Order: sequence, then C-alpha cells, then structure tokens
Amino acid sequence: MFGKMGQMGQMMKQVKALQEKVEAAQKEIEAHEIEGNAGAGMVKAIINGKMEVKDIQIDDSLINADEKDILQDLIIAAINDAKNKMDTYREEKMSTITGGMGLPAGMNLPF
Repeated sequence: MFGKMGQMGQMMKQVKALQEKVEAAQKEIEAHEIEGNAGAGMVKAIINGKMEVKDIQIDDSLINADEKDILQDLIIAAINDAKNKMDTYREEKMSTITGGMGLPAGMNLPF
C-alpha cells in the first residue's frame, strides 16, 4: 500500500511541475506580440497573446496624415471593445451551461 502512496506523491509532483510550466508558457504567450499586415504592408496590426490589438499602422499614402493617428487609435479601440464584449458574452453563455456545476470563479471549460 505504501508503494501506491509513493506513486501518487510522485504523480502529484509531476502534475504540479507541469502546471508551473503551463503557467509560465501562458505568461510568455500573453506578453508576446505578433505583427500582421495587408496591402503589401500598407496596413499593419500588432496583437499580443491576449488577442488585444496593441497597434495599428496605416501608410500615409492611404489617408490624410492629420487624421491618421486618430483613425489608428479609433480602430484599436473598436477592435478591443468588440473583443471585450465577446469575452463577456462568452462568460455569460458558459455560466448558463456550467452554473449548476459549482465550479470556482474563473475556472473555464474546456480546461
């Protein structure tokens, strides 16, 4: 019986180590930024691992330079607003499904 307890303890250590690796990877992913582009680089978008738009760059040849900064900021704000609304919708929808399960706050399915 003691041997099975030792195996269980070893398995729990492995699970904890895996959990720590996953958490570290998630933090690294969230901080990472990637650039996408369209129109042969005339429009660029930078997002982070949380899927938040961090920057939009529009080539001067496409728009009046005086309005460019405002337009870029408005595009970022609109995309992030839509993302936030989708996150809220997703949480509300999932809570109707998982509401009776007694899951801790913040615990999302699928895992």
